[in-house]
Amino acid sequence: MILLIVAVLVLAQAVSLWILIGERNLAVRAALGFEAVGRAANIVRLLEEAPEDLHPAILRAADSPLVRFSMSPVPSVDHTAHDDDRGLVEARLRSLLDGDTSREIRVELHDVEGRILPLPNLSRDMAEIHRRMMQGELSTIELNLSIALKTGRWLNVGTRFSRPALQWPLVSLLSFGTTAGLLLIAVSWFLLTRLIGPLHRLSVVADSFGRGEETSPLPVTGPRELCELTEAFNRMQDRLSRLIADRTRVLGALGHDLRSPLTAMRVRVELVEDEETRETLTADIEEMQEMVDATLAFARGISETEQPVTMEVSEFLLQLRKDMLDAFELDGGEEIHFRVRPRGLRRALRNVIENALRYGGSARVSWSADTTSVLIHVEDDGPGIPESAMEEVFEPFFRMEKSRSRDTGGHGLGLSIARTILRGQGGDVTLTNRESGGLSARISVPRDPENDERRKS
Repeated sequence: MILLIVAVLVLAQAVSLWILIGERNLAVRAALGFEAVGRAANIVRLLEEAPEDLHPAILRAADSPLVRFSMSPVPSVDHTAHDDDRGLVEARLRSLLDGDTSREIRVELHDVEGRILPLPNLSRDMAEIHRRMMQGELSTIELNLSIALKTGRWLNVGTRFSRPALQWPLVSLLSFGTTAGLLLIAVSWFLLTRLIGPLHRLSVVADSFGRGEETSPLPVTGPRELCELTEAFNRMQDRLSRLIADRTRVLGALGHDLRSPLTAMRVRVELVEDEETRETLTADIEEMQEMVDATLAFARGISETEQPVTMEVSEFLLQLRKDMLDAFELDGGEEIHFRVRPRGLRRALRNVIENALRYGGSARVSWSADTTSVLIHVEDDGPGIPESAMEEVFEPFFRMEKSRSRDTGGHGLGLSIARTILRGQGGDVTLTNRESGGLSARISVPRDPENDERRKS
């Protein structure tokens, strides 16, 4: 943004400077040209009022390095096709001669090409000094006048004038540009910091809140629009926290309150005389009890407030494998660190691995990483699942196995709990069918690149 602002201002200054130089050149050239025209008008009056024997003295007195005067029987300007500025010069000259329209005046005004003296009668030394002042760039305009006198002769006037020098030393120009640039960058940096600083803090807190970490309300600072954005984010954060807490409390309370009627039903079932009916009712009540326990476990997984820590992936998986009595195969991988809540992640991985063991007969775990996440892969050799059910299996109480057997079907909460925990830590879990057969679960969790960089250095 600073570079863009500087570039736009430099472009604007360059355009302004180009216009200013053009206007300055025109003004100076016009002034020089009109000065020569004014002198010519005065000489015309003197020649026409003075005796003829004084004409040579008048012409010698009028001559200068800037303008040369001479008289001849014929005009030095012998053509009528002139520059577009001819009308202005002629009008100026006639106005100085009391508006005489009967007098013939010829004007020739054109640019001079080639390396010539900037003024027609300068000495060599003066010409060299002038060339240095012009920094070696000469752009000369030549003005020739032929004015008819009342005596029948012609007054011929010749002058040249050049583009005025800019007179900008390189050191001064560099000093001005550097100072202006540094001041502009300092002011822009101060103003942009007021905008970028709060935005960076908002990004960090939003990312932490998305991973389920405890965050404090952001301080409201910066421009008005940024203050409104910060206040809106603080309100959203508070509302989401209350919504999650309320939902968790309702879910937990529901599971807890169901235990009392289930206990009462279990007591009443014992009074049923028919043994087959009693056994069936007892099995149904036990299944309901297990579902209530699973619901409470699901609620605990949502509301868990464990603080995140940085861990090394291989150490974490080795410990999990040891806790599960070597229930899965573990392939090696690179040394990577991630930032997670270990108890929650352990529970999520256990659910995914147990699901692979139950339906696929085996589980192989490996890991890799990209720029932002650690990817843990859990593969099995089972039959896989239909593509249409890839997302449905994460719904609470959804079971691919339709039997009522708790030994084969479970309660349908394992993958739902795993996804809830992982998304609460800023990660996710997805399923895909392997080409060689079986199912592959890809679990992503945020990595800790700062720790990896410190270890490399």
